Amino acid sequence: MPPKSIKRKRDEKVEGGEKSATKQPKKSANENGTPAEKPTKWLFKSEPESRMEKGVDMKFGFSDLKAEKDGVACWDGVRNYQARNFMRNMKVGEEGFFYHSNTKIPGIIGLVTIVREAYPDHTQFDPKDPHYDPKSDKASPRWDMVDVKYNRELKRYIPLPELKSLHQAHKSSGGPLRNLALFTSARLSVQPVTEEEWNFILQLENEKK
Repeated sequence: MPPKSIKRKRDEKVEGGEKSATKQPKKSANENGTPAEKPTKWLFKSEPESRMEKGVDMKFGFSDLKAEKDGVACWDGVRNYQARNFMRNMKVGEEGFFYHSNTKIPGIIGLVTIVREAYPDHTQFDPKDPHYDPKSDKASPRWDMVDVKYNRELKRYIPLPELKSLHQAHKSSGGPLRNLALFTSARLSVQPVTEEEWNFILQLENEKK
């Protein structure tokens, strides 16, 4: 039996039909028109509060990850092709922000590390699971997941309103958070974070609010 908590990640609605399954994420570019560097930092959204879906509690907060054996859990339940493709690009040792979503004050609470690269998500084949996909073929699984490990909690919680205010200011000034995917691709539960964005957000934990 898999750990109880691994069925608690937030997922998105499937985009398009079978043809979309091979869709690759669009390549972004820097201001000078050159291709953007391949992401090595990420943001993972998950729900810290109970929400029942088909009899399963979708709750999986940062403390739940810490409570897992060795602080490791598989990131299952992603049902969006672009988010899935991002996970397929992840490498062991890369880091990500753990973001609490669907709560009174959403925000970034801590850091995780990728400890296993993409492999088939078992929940797509389980009819009792909220993330079951009857069209997925075991010979060629449609959905993948990665394993993430609890790293550490930030020195302070960085709330969504603070990030949004900075994003809006940086759109005008050309600051580090001007293109932050949390706002430009808000629907995705797994998102890339540039090195510039990562460093800027990480230093926010040292600022008293």
